[in-house]
Amino acid sequence: MSRQSSSITPGFVPAPVAQLPWGIILLICLLGGFGLLVLYSAAGGAPRWAMPQGIRFVAFLGLALALSRVRVEIWSMLALPLYALFLVMLVGVELLGAVKGGSQRWLELGIIRIQPSELMKVTIILAVARFYEILPAGEIRRFGAIWPAVVMIGMPAALVMMQPDLGTALMITAGGFTVMFLAGIPLRLFIGGALAAAVSIPIVVNYVLHDYQRNRVLTFLNPENDPLGTGYHISQSKIAIGSGGWFGKGFLNGTQSHLDYLPEGHTDFALATMMEEWGLMGGLFVILVWGLIIRWGIQIAIRSQSRFARLTAAGISTTLFFYVFINMAMVMGLAPVVGIPLPLISFGGSAQMTTLICIGILMALDRENRLNRKTVRW
Repeated sequence: MSRQSSSITPGFVPAPVAQLPWGIILLICLLGGFGLLVLYSAAGGAPRWAMPQGIRFVAFLGLALALSRVRVEIWSMLALPLYALFLVMLVGVELLGAVKGGSQRWLELGIIRIQPSELMKVTIILAVARFYEILPAGEIRRFGAIWPAVVMIGMPAALVMMQPDLGTALMITAGGFTVMFLAGIPLRLFIGGALAAAVSIPIVVNYVLHDYQRNRVLTFLNPENDPLGTGYHISQSKIAIGSGGWFGKGFLNGTQSHLDYLPEGHTDFALATMMEEWGLMGGLFVILVWGLIIRWGIQIAIRSQSRFARLTAAGISTTLFFYVFINMAMVMGLAPVVGIPLPLISFGGSAQMTTLICIGILMALDRENRLNRKTVRW
């Protein structure tokens, strides 16, 4: 007697539709819809930000569903060529990139404006996972397993820092080094690297970071030192979060964002806008939903059969965690402001696209796991 795997469904349901993780898609739609409510309120009850965000969400969710049909072998084959392509595009940004808001991060391609650094957040995970897939198992603890990956991570991170974009550079570095750690690189090397980084912090702060980035670090250490200047963002964010209490002031009843006390209330500080109106319960809802999505990604990594799929799923899941954790810590004053948005809540097409591409790749890996699952015999 046998029981078929869960990918076998009644004949009236098309197989490609039945193989989709509908529970996760529902969670993604809940987060996206909640984000639209936050943006609608942040604009004072106008569709100024919610409308374009909603259109992009539908388009990028469709892209994620399309990516879910791509086989793992194709992702593995394309990993290094995509890395090379986006690395060249990052160089192109330095030479020909469009300047917006004092930063040079966009590349104009006719009617399309693309931000290669956002796509590199995903590509670096694929590329480093591919490197360790083709590396012989016996070489994993040798120097030849370390320096190529460090160079692969360091080149795009350095180019992104030049734009300047500290938050994205940190995300690229964190994603790449996470895959290195999961691949089996000895822990002592990461501890040594962390100690070296800690020692070099004064040099980086004084000679590498731009003035506004340096001010953000100093503000994090002492936000009350200049509450009306460099510490204004964090001070107003804390006020907005604290005034929300347990259940918030109610939808469209926020004051910090509506009276323009809270800068960037629809982008980096969207969490503060949300928690002022929805309170601690709203914040816990976002944490719970993202926790379930990240848990799903980790389960995909555990069930994956190939080394590339395991490293990719774990790396993407960790990257999504970093997105959520760093933004929340930043908004609450527990980390420096580094310009990382809250995925699917904050306004912005680039971050939304990156997030849903990550979800699409995870769905592709999940689909592969379902197809490879053998019949259970009793």
